[in-house]
Amino acid sequence: MSANDHIYNCYAPPPQEFVRGEGAYLYTESGEKYLDFIAGIAVNGLGHGHPSIVTAIKEQADKILHVSGMFRVPGQFELAEKYCAATFADKVFFTNSGAEAVETAIKTARRCQFVEGHEERYEILTCKGAFHGRTMATINAGGNPKYMEGFGPIMPGFTNLPFDDLDAIKNAVNENTAAVLLEPVQGEGGVRPLSVQFLKDVRSLCDEHGLLLIYDEVQCGAGRTGKLFAHQWADGAADPDVMAVAKGMGGGFPMGACLATERAAEGMVIGTHGSTYGGGPLAMAVGNAVFDELTDPALSANVVKVGNYLSQQFAALKDSHPDVVKEVRGKGLLCGMQLKKKALDVRNLARDNHLLVGNAGDNVLRMVPPLIITEEHVREAIEILDKVFTQAKEMDDFTH
Repeated sequence: MSANDHIYNCYAPPPQEFVRGEGAYLYTESGEKYLDFIAGIAVNGLGHGHPSIVTAIKEQADKILHVSGMFRVPGQFELAEKYCAATFADKVFFTNSGAEAVETAIKTARRCQFVEGHEERYEILTCKGAFHGRTMATINAGGNPKYMEGFGPIMPGFTNLPFDDLDAIKNAVNENTAAVLLEPVQGEGGVRPLSVQFLKDVRSLCDEHGLLLIYDEVQCGAGRTGKLFAHQWADGAADPDVMAVAKGMGGGFPMGACLATERAAEGMVIGTHGSTYGGGPLAMAVGNAVFDELTDPALSANVVKVGNYLSQQFAALKDSHPDVVKEVRGKGLLCGMQLKKKALDVRNLARDNHLLVGNAGDNVLRMVPPLIITEEHVREAIEILDKVFTQAKEMDDFTH
């Protein structure tokens, strides 16, 4: 058996092996340079080798790596205070990943209803196209049959509804409904943003029926839309009760968090939840360093400026390649194009031309580049995509 044969066959990675990263670029052992517009799937928001992250890791590694939740971790208190000051939240629970953060959010919402005397309220309303993680609960929350196939019966407690359909949510509310779970901008589902008004309307609906509003900002948060979190474009009028975050908040180090109001977190007492590694000293050192960078107004301004420029360039590509590009989508630097050719094949063509991008549902070519990119990086990417789309014209059309 080769070395590869000992790894689960859950991925089919290309032959490239990246050994070094710098800013918006990745490099192979032989020195081949690739422009990284997928950033570890929206994780490396500050790019590769950012000095603040590197310094935080090195300094903390010289001190202590792990103590578990049995003991106080000063970095937790510092980072939780920062997130609470910058958001709707009063309480934070730190996790290792986005899926764990969503799991915590689901438990928090159900537990809140329980301690408030509504034990019958356990059902979570979710949207089609959502991606909330790969655990048993989160694949059922997402409702994608492809991800649930072969893993046993459908788990009760989740009702999957059409995307961007307020009436569907209204009609689904019943005596068992505990919460509504949404991604303000769907990433995996096809780079689809919900409007500010829609978020406001769902917030009002939850208030009317005593439901909790949960946001999954694992991918669309951490500064990716030009605000620290995507729902903040509503200026406080659509704040959630609970929110799951991860990916970019660690800048490359695995970490996540569940943020909640005092009311929502009231039932999460000793013995109801835990995490061996969540909120560890090393993660907190990195998280604090990343937060300070993400909340720099200059970074947010760059995301808005470059995101607008990228969107304009995508529109120009659509005009130049109408037989390849169907629609431009996204918000800020969570963006993409719905294609008329198979997005996976186009993604592979882009990689052959030294541009790393992703694909998503609804046949979308997805891009989530580092937030530190410049217009020069965009021009480089567009030049490659123009070449790739010209090559893609020879492909068969993709039909749903």
